[in-house]
Amino acid sequence: MTTVKICGLRTEEHALAALEAGADFLGFIFAPSRRQVQPETVATIVAAVRAAPGGDRIRCVGVFVNESAERMVEIARIAGLDALQLSGDEPIAILDTLRQLAPDLEVIKALRLTGSDDEVPWLDAPVSIRLLIDAHVPGSYGGAGVVGDWQQAAQLARQRQVLLAGGLHPGNVAQAIAEVQPWGVDVSSGVETEGTKDSAKIRSFIATVRAIETS
Repeated sequence: MTTVKICGLRTEEHALAALEAGADFLGFIFAPSRRQVQPETVATIVAAVRAAPGGDRIRCVGVFVNESAERMVEIARIAGLDALQLSGDEPIAILDTLRQLAPDLEVIKALRLTGSDDEVPWLDAPVSIRLLIDAHVPGSYGGAGVVGDWQQAAQLARQRQVLLAGGLHPGNVAQAIAEVQPWGVDVSSGVETEGTKDSAKIRSFIATVRAIETS
C-alpha cells in the first residue's frame, strides 16, 4: 500500500480531514514559511487527531530546515511528533546527535538529487532513514509545487523506501506512482486552493492513491 503524507497542515479541520480520508503521515512545518506553525498549535492539533477514530495509527512529522538537533527534539516533545523531516542542508553527522537525544524519533531526509557532494552520504545512509525526493527549485526548500525528476526518483525507489514529493496533485499522482513506484507520496500545495489547504482536494488526492491499489 502506498503511504500518503499530507504536508503543510495548519489547522485541526484539515488534519482531521486527512486522517478521515486515510492519510498515513501528517506534516507540520516549523521552518520559516507561509505554512509555518508553532509547536503549541501543533500540540493541540495532534491531540485532536489522536483522540479521533484511527488517530493512534497516524504518524505526525515535523519539517525543519537547518535547525539544531536539540531544538528539533525540543519541538518534537512539545508538539507530540513521531518523526523529524530534515529539509535543509543538514550534514549526515546530525544523525548521531539525534540518535543520542531521541532514538524513538524517525528521521526522513529530503533530497533534491542535484548531484552535490553533500547528498552522497545521505544516499548511502542506513535504510532506516527514509528519503523524500523533491524537485530542485533554486532558493526553495520545498512546497514550491514543481514536479521533480521522476526518472531519477524511480531509480532510487528500486533501492530503498522513497517518499516522492514535488508538484503532486490529484490529477497526476496516479501517473507518478505508476512511473516511480515509490514507497509513499507527499503533497502540500497540490491540495490547496489559493494557498490554503482544501479538504475536498485532500480527500480526492488520497482517494486517487487508494483507487490505484484496488484497480
